[in-house]
Amino acid sequence: MSQLAKLTISVPRDLISFADKVASERGISRSKVISACLENFAAQRKLIELQEGYKAMSKENREFAKMAFELQRRVVPEWK
Repeated sequence: MSQLAKLTISVPRDLISFADKVASERGISRSKVISACLENFAAQRKLIELQEGYKAMSKENREFAKMAFELQRRVVPEWK
């Protein structure tokens, strides 16, 4: 577990009320609610970055496969 640090932020009152409601429902502190939200946001961001990376790799792999197929057609005679 990472070290904890205090943070002072300004948040709209309706979000504070919402955080308090969630904290009460779950029996946890407001800080834990906000931490969980930030952890969720970080996980979503990482997922988006991974998806973008996979898409980029997919494009590169398709281009490589196309190039390799063309080279193979030139070098290896057709089997008859």
